[in-house]
Amino acid sequence: MNARAHAYPVTVALIGTGAWGLVLAKAIAASSKIRIACCVGRDAERRARFVEQTGLPAAVDYEAVLADPAIDGVLLTLPNEMHLAFAAQAARAGKHVYLEKPVANTLDDGLRVAALESRYGVRVAVGHCARFLTGTRLLRALIDDGRFGQVNMIEAWFCNDRGLRLTPDDWRWYSDRAPGGCLSQIAIHQFDTLRYLGGELLSISATSAHRSPLPAEVEDQWFATVRFVDGKLGSVIASWTSPGAYGVRVTGERACATYEIDQARWGAPGELHRGARLEIQERSQASPSRQSITVPAGDMFRDELEQFAEGIVERQSIEISGDNGVQALAAVYAALASARHDGRAHAIAEIIRAAGGSVQDRNRTIEETAQ
Repeated sequence: MNARAHAYPVTVALIGTGAWGLVLAKAIAASSKIRIACCVGRDAERRARFVEQTGLPAAVDYEAVLADPAIDGVLLTLPNEMHLAFAAQAARAGKHVYLEKPVANTLDDGLRVAALESRYGVRVAVGHCARFLTGTRLLRALIDDGRFGQVNMIEAWFCNDRGLRLTPDDWRWYSDRAPGGCLSQIAIHQFDTLRYLGGELLSISATSAHRSPLPAEVEDQWFATVRFVDGKLGSVIASWTSPGAYGVRVTGERACATYEIDQARWGAPGELHRGARLEIQERSQASPSRQSITVPAGDMFRDELEQFAEGIVERQSIEISGDNGVQALAAVYAALASARHDGRAHAIAEIIRAAGGSVQDRNRTIEETAQ
């Protein structure tokens, strides 16, 4: 980390004034740990509408933000292929960087983004918000408390109808901008959830399909089988031609538990506890018993952004690091490779090695990227 001391609230600029920028702006509005000082957007009409909705002033341009000593960091809500260039420019200016997932469009770019942290002494965070869902945190607590005994399987699914609404004007239509379609856009959340709950992923085998009547380039159905380093199994299912569905199931020798939310509320995280369901069924000598556990209110977006701020002020490691983002993206590319090879399992470590070896290996190329 750079030598400059920081205090709460951390001051950031929001780069990108689209729909997701508005989601993050609403999440931060209630925080005492992080505040948005200004916004930057390319589209004048969209930017004006954003300013009217949020009351945030618009900065002159990105260069003005990076030159402002009062700005501690940037929140990047940009198309994925723009992540590396904007992140590298910010890091070189000494600004901390938060990016929405995925860390980048390609694994090579993702490794370069993650390497910015050690190269320039800034904090890099990647917004894998699903691990902050209150029900997912409860599942982790149950695992840590030993309620499941040995965990043997973790399943996760994430579905919505995005694939039925795509148009050629949407960057998600194109395979080079949204690799695997719903794989890199929503299944990636569940790869991260599996890693949060179960530890390091060893390999992925996957199959995919295109079922939407629209002729988009990307796949809209994915089924991935995961093998963890410790031997447990997992699965990730994603669809872009379905009503909203989101859930996680943990199965162990003593108990199994299922957590589901109303995915239609995804953009309103403070409402996600409404209609959420978390049930645990434990094995007993007498008879199996099922218990409902209350899911408390929360805000996964505010929680992840506050963790970014805590990493800056407290100079502590964070869950949603650049390295963590690389692991999730590597799972995506392992699934893509597997689908191309008739479902043959591909090791995460081999996928990362083929893309450039490690985050440390990418440090040598960061200087030329930032120039």
